Amino acid sequence: MNVFDDWNKQKKKADTNEEIPGFKERELWFLKMGKNVGFEQDGKGTEFLRPIIVFKKFNTRVFWGVPMTGSEKKGPYYHQLPDINSRRNIAILSQIRLFDAKRMKYKIGVCPEKDFQKLKEKIKGLIDGTDRIRKFKPRRSGEARGRL
Repeated sequence: MNVFDDWNKQKKKADTNEEIPGFKERELWFLKMGKNVGFEQDGKGTEFLRPIIVFKKFNTRVFWGVPMTGSEKKGPYYHQLPDINSRRNIAILSQIRLFDAKRMKYKIGVCPEKDFQKLKEKIKGLIDGTDRIRKFKPRRSGEARGRL
């Protein structure tokens, strides 16, 4: 049996779960992320768990979540959140997606409001394209000071 078959069993189990946890924006949860395709983030372990931050709650069942990693990552598609319970939390902005609350396993913390606002601004920048503006130092006197 391959890993997709293992995940399919876990997914069927999650789908029959009738206990829907209450959750709020800014909360960090481990959820059943699953085994996904290509460069999409996967969960780990026998339950295919991955930490996420609840970014936008639409109702009691669905929300946009941003998967996280504990590995050190830098760049425009990553955002450092505060450590919680001695765990590094790097949000993987390019992996934001819709989740059902049935996937949620357990809550691991809450992101401080100030840090959550910074995360929101960074995601807005990705959406509206303002994250693409790069400033370069001029090589000689009189050269343009900024470029796209």
